Amino acid sequence: MGERSAQTALPDKSGQAPSAAPDREMGCSHELGSPEGWEQGLARESNFGELVQIRPASAEDAPRIATLAGQLGYPSTPQEVLRRLEQIQAQAQHAVFVAARAEGQAVGWVHAFVSYLVESEPHAEIGGLVVDEGHRGERIGRLLLQHAEDWAREQGCASVYLRSNILRQGARAFYERGNYSLIKTQHAFRKVL
Repeated sequence: MGERSAQTALPDKSGQAPSAAPDREMGCSHELGSPEGWEQGLARESNFGELVQIRPASAEDAPRIATLAGQLGYPSTPQEVLRRLEQIQAQAQHAVFVAARAEGQAVGWVHAFVSYLVESEPHAEIGGLVVDEGHRGERIGRLLLQHAEDWAREQGCASVYLRSNILRQGARAFYERGNYSLIKTQHAFRKVL
């Protein structure tokens, strides 16, 4: 997993970026061409004057990731999340990033991976994205998604796919505001082995 970290404050709810020093206004993607840019991070003021750091998930984040996965509808224990996170982080074509407030607690996460298929060129997929219920509407989801998109570009992907339950109308509106296009509706099947 790429070692990316960016410290970003959020634009206000109108979508307007607050004023900041010119080298800090570009957001997470400003210096992606070099590993130094990943470690350095960039900052903006949030709606509430708080900084948000987007960084690779760590083992210490497992309890919060588990709580947030439960909010997404996928109840998990911290131990289950830690095991999964270790498996994911062992694969270079996967990345899990968390959004953390100044005190370090994760308030959201995104999992992105490169998908290789016989019938199409490689593309990135969002495996999961969630923001704490108490922090929704603060542009954290947008920052996590932008960070995942930047990571996907670094992997050579030209597109990002994601799936969202048709019952989540708010999620659909969120993705459409981010210029994602609905490309199909399908049935999902599973067989327990």
